Amino acid sequence: MNIKKFGRRLLAASVISTMIVTPVMAAPTVSEIEADKKAAESEADSLQKQLTDLIGKINQLEEDLIAKGQEIITAEDDLAEAEETERKQYADMKLRIQFMYESGDTSMLEVLLTCQDFTELMNKAEYVQNVHTYDREKLQEYVETKQMIADLKTTLEEEQKNMKSIQSEYEEQENNLNTMLTEKQAEIANLGEQLQAAAEAAAKARAEELKKQQAVDHNSGNGNNGNGNNANGNNGGNTGSGSGGGQDSGYVSSGDTSAAQRIVSAARSMIGTPYKYGGTGSGGIDCSGLVMYAHSAAGVSMSHSSGAQGGGGMAVSSPLPGDVVCYPGHVGIYIGGGQMIHAPEEGKNVQIASVYSCGTPWYRRYW
Repeated sequence: MNIKKFGRRLLAASVISTMIVTPVMAAPTVSEIEADKKAAESEADSLQKQLTDLIGKINQLEEDLIAKGQEIITAEDDLAEAEETERKQYADMKLRIQFMYESGDTSMLEVLLTCQDFTELMNKAEYVQNVHTYDREKLQEYVETKQMIADLKTTLEEEQKNMKSIQSEYEEQENNLNTMLTEKQAEIANLGEQLQAAAEAAAKARAEELKKQQAVDHNSGNGNNGNGNNANGNNGGNTGSGSGGGQDSGYVSSGDTSAAQRIVSAARSMIGTPYKYGGTGSGGIDCSGLVMYAHSAAGVSMSHSSGAQGGGGMAVSSPLPGDVVCYPGHVGIYIGGGQMIHAPEEGKNVQIASVYSCGTPWYRRYW
């Protein structure tokens, strides 16, 4: 009995399950895909604007870091000079003390006691006191000057440290925006493909509908022809443009390959030089300082700023040795084979690296 009851229930469940209809999701319409594509393009435009604004901030911050680095270099030179002056003053004072208190085998007391009269004694005693006072005051002055410069250098380094922290935050934001923009551009491209496919499917379906309608009209003796409008979908492409890549400053290249060779040779001569903000020579150099130094060897003058260097010259899509490799906030010298010479960052030296080790570059030519 229980088995029969179970059998009836199982049969009823089977019948019910055959009556359940699995819902079928309708394919998105052309208008829906168009709306999604427009929304994605709007988001991509917003991301591109944020990225452009951020790159402007990165460029400005780099210029500020360069200026701060140059102030630190000046402070270091002043401090070295003050320390040398202090050492010299101290050495001179010791010599004067030795001269005053050691006159051969005769002590200064004996010198004073051999004075012919009181006036001579007072003059010599006053001279000794004046020299002592002068030495003491000058030495104190140099010590204070040295401390003031040292304090200034410490303050400048602290300000530079804070600016580097902001730079790191900007670079993180840039990476995030680039990732989001790339994803959004891929979404737009995908929607463009969907839109084209949907438009083609809609046009085909409409054509078949018109064909059937015409057949019905013909059979019924009706001569009306249905007019259908094909929905044409525009293929969506990337709306974002690489930072600084497409704009041309109006510069016309001379095509002087010998100048390009001098640029590369000058850049190679700096390999191993330590990175230093604001630096432009063998004692220390930053990325835009290296590019400026290399181009000066070819008689080309440019600003000490990666932002200005990345937007000047002539835009090139197929780089040659001597061209400037550009990124937001960074530059290097292209040497061929997908490699460049650049000053990477503080704590590292000028070196050869892959152009893609720092991101996706664009190129400018000044020779």
